[in-house]
Amino acid sequence: MRQIVLTVSLFCALGTATAFAQQPVPLTAYADKNGFIKIQELTCAQLADTYQEDADNLMSWYAGWYAGLAKKNEMHYVRAKVLEHQVITYCKANRGEKIIEAMAKIFKDERIKKGIRMN
Repeated sequence: MRQIVLTVSLFCALGTATAFAQQPVPLTAYADKNGFIKIQELTCAQLADTYQEDADNLMSWYAGWYAGLAKKNEMHYVRAKVLEHQVITYCKANRGEKIIEAMAKIFKDERIKKGIRMN
């Protein structure tokens, strides 16, 4: 009986710890005193641990940033959603990387698949 109680207690404790670990963190938690987030500093863990809506908004911002760097003024919505999902999935598995590094890898792989060469 004692062993059953200990086992049940252990599972309850693990369940509680897991529940606390899974609470999303709003992106505002990473803002400075003026409300700005240093986008190039954000890690995959921060992306993976935020609310899905915040992750989606952040990925849209990054997509616009990259499009601006490439001097593009259009967006392929379906492709953007697929790449967004790939980056978020990659980040969940590679929490220590910065988001911009993860995006660079995903975009590089996408270019290779399409036969696009970069100089």
